[in-house]
Amino acid sequence: MRRSEFERAVEAEFGPRAGALMADLVLPALGDRTARQAMDAGIPPREIWLALCAETDVPPERRYGAGRLEPKRR
Repeated sequence: MRRSEFERAVEAEFGPRAGALMADLVLPALGDRTARQAMDAGIPPREIWLALCAETDVPPERRYGAGRLEPKRR
């Protein structure tokens, strides 16, 4: 997962709360860092996404592949 995919996934899942969750929600799975702190520390976006999903009870069916763009049609 790229950072841009991560950002799209967070925005799509959490909408207006996305910024607050990224800055304020402490994720124990990431060493008690927020998602923003984890990103700054170099933790892979996919790992942050999964920790954020687990902490906020996002259903498993909405976790995999989130944030990916659909392929362009030819």
